[in-house]
Amino acid sequence: MEEKKKKTSTTKKVVKWVLGIFLVLIILLISAPFLFKDRIVKLIADSINKNINAELTYTDSDLSLFTNFPLAEITLDSVKVINKAPFEGDTLYFAKKLQLSMELTELLKKQGEAMELKSFSSKNGLVNIIINKDNVANYDIAKATTSTTENTAESSLALNINSYALENMDFLYTDETTLMNLKLDSINHTGKGNFAKEILDLDTKTTAKLSLDMEKINYISNVDVTLDAILAINLKELKYTFKENKGFINQLPIEFDGFIQVLDSTQLYDIRFKTPTSSFKNALALLPKQYSGNLAKIQTKGNFDLQGEIKGIYSKTSIPKINVSLASQNAMFKYSDLPKAVRNINLNAKVINDSGNSKDTYIAVDKLTFRIDEDVFSTNGKISNLTTNPNVNLNAKGKINLENISKVYPVSLEQDLKGIVTADVTTAFDMSSIENKRYQNVKNSGNISVENFKYDGNQVANPININKTSLNFNTAKITLTEFDAKTGTSDLALTGTLDNFYGFLFNDENLEGNFKLNSNSLKVDDFLAKETTNNSENQNSETLKIPSFLDISLTANAKNVLYDNINLANVSGNLQIKDEAISLSNLKTNVFGGNIGLNGNVSTKGESPTFSMNLNLAELNIAQSFNDLDMLTSIAPIAKALEGKVNSTINLTGVLDENLSPKLNTITGDLLGQLLNTRFKGNSKMLSVLGERLSFLDPQKFNFDQITAKLNFNNGVVTVKPIPISYKDINLTIAGTHSFDKSVNYNINIDVPVKYLGNTVTSALQKLTPKDAAEIQSIPVTATVYGTFTNPNVTTNLQQATTNLLQTIVEKQKQSLLNTGKDKLNDLLNGNTKGDSTKNNNNTKNNIKNIIKVIFGKKKDSLKKKDSIN
Repeated sequence: MEEKKKKTSTTKKVVKWVLGIFLVLIILLISAPFLFKDRIVKLIADSINKNINAELTYTDSDLSLFTNFPLAEITLDSVKVINKAPFEGDTLYFAKKLQLSMELTELLKKQGEAMELKSFSSKNGLVNIIINKDNVANYDIAKATTSTTENTAESSLALNINSYALENMDFLYTDETTLMNLKLDSINHTGKGNFAKEILDLDTKTTAKLSLDMEKINYISNVDVTLDAILAINLKELKYTFKENKGFINQLPIEFDGFIQVLDSTQLYDIRFKTPTSSFKNALALLPKQYSGNLAKIQTKGNFDLQGEIKGIYSKTSIPKINVSLASQNAMFKYSDLPKAVRNINLNAKVINDSGNSKDTYIAVDKLTFRIDEDVFSTNGKISNLTTNPNVNLNAKGKINLENISKVYPVSLEQDLKGIVTADVTTAFDMSSIENKRYQNVKNSGNISVENFKYDGNQVANPININKTSLNFNTAKITLTEFDAKTGTSDLALTGTLDNFYGFLFNDENLEGNFKLNSNSLKVDDFLAKETTNNSENQNSETLKIPSFLDISLTANAKNVLYDNINLANVSGNLQIKDEAISLSNLKTNVFGGNIGLNGNVSTKGESPTFSMNLNLAELNIAQSFNDLDMLTSIAPIAKALEGKVNSTINLTGVLDENLSPKLNTITGDLLGQLLNTRFKGNSKMLSVLGERLSFLDPQKFNFDQITAKLNFNNGVVTVKPIPISYKDINLTIAGTHSFDKSVNYNINIDVPVKYLGNTVTSALQKLTPKDAAEIQSIPVTATVYGTFTNPNVTTNLQQATTNLLQTIVEKQKQSLLNTGKDKLNDLLNGNTKGDSTKNNNNTKNNIKNIIKVIFGKKKDSLKKKDSIN
């Protein structure tokens, strides 16, 4: 019993001891990150910075003992390795997260003791390798080590790694000595191997997107690559040998054999590759997946063999020799969900470099033929001198029905293609001549014709249907011998030359040409592309744009042209389409019963399209032109009340709306016009109200013939210079301003004959002497018109002018009476009375004396009285 109690007691002690140790371990595991994190991270960072000629930085760190137990895991955020001179400020390495794993015992090592890493992973970052023109590499950042063991130990961070991972990393390799640019995007890579050994097998799995440029020539662009490979690595000799491997370029399976070895300043290549099978399906697998479609749904016959060898030294002065061949014989393919097949495919092509000099690399297509239905097409050619000045020699002959392309190949086109292309052409040129615009060095011959072609894209407003077009090629230029097309309701017949076709094709230059255009019917809107834009309210809107790539001169003749709902007949003139603008010169057309001469331009280059026009109107029908043209109606709205003809010159500039119609409130310019055989139609509210206010006026009988008017307009306001108008024996002058919003402010000065002023005035005039009456024939009256053209108000000063006239007449009457009295007094003083002259003279003298006595006598008596008072 006691023995049993002793055992029980011992067991409890052991359990307590174990639990105590476990508890201590738990506490240590929990507290260790807080106790060791800063020291460990600092130790690693200091150790790295001591050994590199660069600077390692990070924004945050974490230490975990549970994530990868029994290993400790350190996580660093936003890690950067920044180069020093000669790559000052360049980022060599960046990762959003860098994770390092090590044994727990490594946490207890002292300062100066080497720490061994077991694994690491890098996520969401970049490795940027640069070799500059002096053959200095930015990755060569390791500092030279001392010879003492102690110093070596203190500066070591042992990489006893057995696994690593890269997740969503990018790799950039730029070699300025060889003009090589290698880019791997979206790398996901894992590797397992014992790096503690100098010779090891590394088991890798890799996916990425590959691009490769050499000496400004793109060889590979954003190609999906996959490689699962076991690499035999000799770290002592820096030699990497392909063992078991399975790779894909896009969907093309490929196998590698050979090795790559890094030497002092060069790399040695001895690589061979080939497709494991020879099915023609492999040819389609070379295309990106989005273009090749589902290969499981394709039927093929015939072979496709791809094999190649890359062997030699890659250095500043040489590249490895290259021998790559692609071949097929009498092959075919058909997608199961498409109606047609491509047959009789024969291919023999090579990529060759026999010398090791990069400029000697060439691509030769000795033969490429295929057939769709009964249409056969063949081509051959060679591109040589790839890395310096590529020389192109191509021959093409055959027929292609463009509509069949989407019936044999799962291509996604922005618009459906239709048309028959027949070609028999030969071309030879070098890219230097193209880039430097020495197009005389381009050697062309042959012709291309297209029938029943249809094009529809963002650069055109309506589908373009080309009934037939034919191009002849020669050394100097490309001649358009025939072009018969329709777009919308418009028809076109063109002949001319293309002067910059190769600049347009290769250098993204404008398409230049000189053409003669004939048409029976043209609608301007049919040739204007619609561009979707976002307005201030984030709503999509469409604006018409003149294509930016055109630099075309046209001599045009068209029987009918429709512009902004205006029908123009017998249009002729010159058009220059350039820089998103159309310039018009010597344009003539019959319209509105007369004719127009026009020079000007329309530009859609800015945020808002603009225009500038000089118009010469000859005998235009006033009713038609001012009813159909909002612009003319706004400039001279009173003209809508007239019938007849008009001659005019108009100069104006302004902004166009999204449909290329003028925005009226932006128009600035002037108009000088003359009316011919013109009469009043009686539908002017303003003139009607004027007739109501002035009863002696009848606007129906106004004489507008031969009237000349001058108007200026700016920011929606029209200034009307004085315009003389006659009515019977009344003269009127109209001047003032009106706005495009129909508001009006006119002053009408009227010279009114007095006979129209009523009986009171005429009776008063009859009391005047003939001489005075003759001086008052008319009076000036002012009428003020304000409000709007549809709701005008008219005020006049007629009543006040009449009152003033009556006052003038009364004054003249008084003056006339006074003058009559003076005359009689003079007669009296001079004795000019009838009867005996002697007697009369005596009587006159006596009368004068008596008057003088009375006047001066009374004055004298008054003076005497005044003196006596004083």
